[in-house]
Amino acid sequence: MSEKIRILVADDHPVVRDGLVAILSTQDDFDIVAEANNGDELIQKARQYTPDVVLTDLEMPKIDGVEAIRQIRQYLPDTQFIAFTAFDTDERIVGAVQAGAKGYLLKGAPRDDIFRAVRIVSRGGSLLEPDVASKLLQHISGQNDKSPNEELPEPLTEREQEVLSHLAQGKKNKDIATELFITERTVKFYVSAILGKLGASNRTEAVTIAAQKGLIDL
Repeated sequence: MSEKIRILVADDHPVVRDGLVAILSTQDDFDIVAEANNGDELIQKARQYTPDVVLTDLEMPKIDGVEAIRQIRQYLPDTQFIAFTAFDTDERIVGAVQAGAKGYLLKGAPRDDIFRAVRIVSRGGSLLEPDVASKLLQHISGQNDKSPNEELPEPLTEREQEVLSHLAQGKKNKDIATELFITERTVKFYVSAILGKLGASNRTEAVTIAAQKGLIDL
């Protein structure tokens, strides 16, 4: 039997926190090791219990979720984070991803989505859905100094470059999805974005153009 996923839940609203803990506790492979009601307590509990996954609200007293993630990542690099937010337009989502979160969940998300999210990030996967992934990852990768990429009208995001490297190895969408712990639908989204940004009509042409621009090594 595989080890349980050790989870820390942080939210300053007791009803939300208790409800989330109750939902997570129904799963045999989950172990709720601690709870926190503010950012300062989250940092302390994370240091004490070293969880595999942290589900944290972004707006909390004392220290907000983004800063808490940033601080915890400094001494627990293997802990994975999921940001909880009420709105997918919350600008702090970008900050949370930059700080190290693997993505976010909306408060009120179906329990199956929450279960799936915890399992995906525990394996190092990402929760960034297609409709927001491009915007978020482009924002993040925009801070990186990659000259060949910056020469493109619209630079590839970090995830798109990762998918591109798999395309260069001749992998199919299904295999890429398995490698990156994302859905096949999400892979198709990234491939489409890559073709558009490189001005390619198919995968082979995209790889060729990328190699010519120095984005990948064949």
